[in-house]
Amino acid sequence: MKILRRYHALLLLLLPYCLTAQNLLKYVDPNIGTAHSRWFFYTPAAVPYGMAKLAPSTNGHYGNASGWEAVGYDTRQNSIEGFVHFHEWQIGGVSFMPTTGALKVKPGKLEDVSGGYRSHFNRKHEVAEPGYYKVLLDDYNITAELTATKRVGFHRYTFPENSHSHIILDIGNKQGESGEVTDAGIHMIDDTRFEGFVVTYPQYLRLYDPEGKVAMYFYGELSKKPESVGAFTGNSIRENTLSAGGKGAGLFLNYQTAENEKIEIKVGLSYTSAANAKENLTTEAAALTFDDAKIKAQNVWQQELGKIIVEGTDEQSKKKFYTGLFHALLGRGIASDVNGAYPKHGGLTGQLKRTNGNEGSEFMNTDAIWGAFWNITQLWALSYPGRYNSYVNTQLQIYKDKGWFGDGIANSEYVSGVGTNFVGLAIAGAYQAGIRNYDIALAYEAVKANELNWRSRKVGSGKMDTKAFVEHGFVPYLEKNTTDSTGSHFSASHTLEYSFSAFAAAQMAKALSKKKDYQTLIRYADGWKSVFNPQYKLMQPKKADGSFIDDFNPLEAWRGFQEGNAVQYTFYVPHNPAALISAIGKDQFNKRLDSIFQSSQKNGFGGGKEIDAFAGIKSLYNHGNQPCLHISWLFNFSGKPWLTQKWTRLICNEFYGTEPIHGYGYGQDEDQGQLGSWYVLAALGLFDVKGFTDAKPIIEFGSPLFDKATITLGNTKTLIIETKNNSKGNIYIQSAQFNGKPLNDCWLYREDLMKGGKLLFIMGNEPNTAWGVKIPPPSQQ
Repeated sequence: MKILRRYHALLLLLLPYCLTAQNLLKYVDPNIGTAHSRWFFYTPAAVPYGMAKLAPSTNGHYGNASGWEAVGYDTRQNSIEGFVHFHEWQIGGVSFMPTTGALKVKPGKLEDVSGGYRSHFNRKHEVAEPGYYKVLLDDYNITAELTATKRVGFHRYTFPENSHSHIILDIGNKQGESGEVTDAGIHMIDDTRFEGFVVTYPQYLRLYDPEGKVAMYFYGELSKKPESVGAFTGNSIRENTLSAGGKGAGLFLNYQTAENEKIEIKVGLSYTSAANAKENLTTEAAALTFDDAKIKAQNVWQQELGKIIVEGTDEQSKKKFYTGLFHALLGRGIASDVNGAYPKHGGLTGQLKRTNGNEGSEFMNTDAIWGAFWNITQLWALSYPGRYNSYVNTQLQIYKDKGWFGDGIANSEYVSGVGTNFVGLAIAGAYQAGIRNYDIALAYEAVKANELNWRSRKVGSGKMDTKAFVEHGFVPYLEKNTTDSTGSHFSASHTLEYSFSAFAAAQMAKALSKKKDYQTLIRYADGWKSVFNPQYKLMQPKKADGSFIDDFNPLEAWRGFQEGNAVQYTFYVPHNPAALISAIGKDQFNKRLDSIFQSSQKNGFGGGKEIDAFAGIKSLYNHGNQPCLHISWLFNFSGKPWLTQKWTRLICNEFYGTEPIHGYGYGQDEDQGQLGSWYVLAALGLFDVKGFTDAKPIIEFGSPLFDKATITLGNTKTLIIETKNNSKGNIYIQSAQFNGKPLNDCWLYREDLMKGGKLLFIMGNEPNTAWGVKIPPPSQQ
């Protein structure tokens, strides 16, 4: 039986590799960009979109006062304080740690490792792969390994010989972005099984949904009975106690271990109940060993990464590509259980109606979709439409349950983060891209309400200045740092954003023959013209009386512009680039934008080497944040597509790195796969500045990085993108073909591309200024 089992496991491991002809996992390095990275960024022991996201933590128990900053795992820190199970936007908790020697029940400080149970480690003895993590804890000589299924976390600890070995189950302390623990409980069910819960109150819940809470549940099974069990709460330690409750609660499991003795733990997770956590474990992992789970997890990664196969000799770009795709597939994890239960607001439990074999029917936790229409939703639409359907269905469930979309969501509670709301635009993009496994009538109702309705609007749904925008056609500037029904401190950026989302809603209305709604919404799509100052040819905040603000500094961040400045946001008219180009003047537009990229290249297209998420918001261009991510593609509309080819290629080569510190810029903000997705799209040479919100979406072309890319499209057809004469210097398209016919434009209708076939690009080291310029991409449809 053992031989058969090993043979079966070997087949499972090799099958995906045979299908794709190469091991793609070797190109994924989860440690890239782990300096100043977000709580949910580093979770190697997980499967795509899983609930169970296991990872080591170097500083997670510190939390962060502002609620969103870098915390969790940092490559600049060299001690581990535990292995945590839940990693989502505003959600974190349940930390385990194996130790030996004197019992310690607090993690200790980074500067005083011996003061707690944390341990030094050497990254030479660390392995991080998709679906698997391994490290040697130097202070205890314990090897810790982690893997996962969708909803179950697996631990394997290899102990030295020691009569005082322990496993610390620390569940009552804050982790990452989760905020303070308000309640917790854990108890042993019998000799080898335990269960419990944690309730937290994250900072963004306090701001946007103060009556909400985040609850996490778990059910665990041990491979070996402890010799004894004790409990702790804060400074209190109680031997021979099988339960603990309240803030700071946890259990410690005491063992005598032989040399190289292995103890395994399976932990079923849930956001609804301990009973559902148990059912998740029983359904997904009852018969799985640690090795089985690891093989299964890595098979899933191979399968999902293998939907896009890139070929060529540039190994560094392959590493960036598949690490970016890894982060794109890792973010925004499921929150629903195997039985369809999901966390409803107010601590209630809802029940999903599953459809079409569950494809697109999972409930998700998600950071804001702000800017994600320039990366992750386009990637979903290309090859992972089930994820896009799940996102839409999640938002529609929130709309039914609470009356409004929620931009950022933690267990159905509003955790907006940016105070705007692009959910309607993302849903309109899904509809136009043919992703429609949801109630379309309900979707349109919600999309329209998101753009035009302000009555009884909840703070957490964002767009609290909708009334002002609808009445004025722009958002008036407020000097005080607030947003309300009269305007906003971020008035100019809100005006631009709401103009874009009104366009998206208008196109959906037109597609559904809602002519009156279309006429209303399309007028608001021109709101950007109200904040365009023709004197400076820049966007400038405007007061309610129609006058522009005084003391205007185009590079000043935060005054009128959220996480950016006037220079960056002036290009924020993605729904009508031709009109913006005309307003600035084509020659001036091209000269200004090209000079911006020439200058920003000196700072790595972001904030230089400053390690901070906001390092680049005062720059001319900032690839480290969402508002700028479409700008390099605008040359396709302004008659100089070779500049899109040039700058998108250089951003891929220079902003993105393969080091722990230089990964996504230098410590920039990779929001649950957004910057990784952008790299994947740009490396394929495919993009749409409108996020597929056109009535007939298009795809623009950039500069494909690889000799060949084979893409399994979401409709199961195959698209091959092939380049000839491609190299680091040959970045310009000389000519192109699609399915054997000459392609003379720098764009193609998406519906044609999705039929599959072969795109062929001939590359060179000098621009072909005659290619792609005759018919620019359609601007305002």
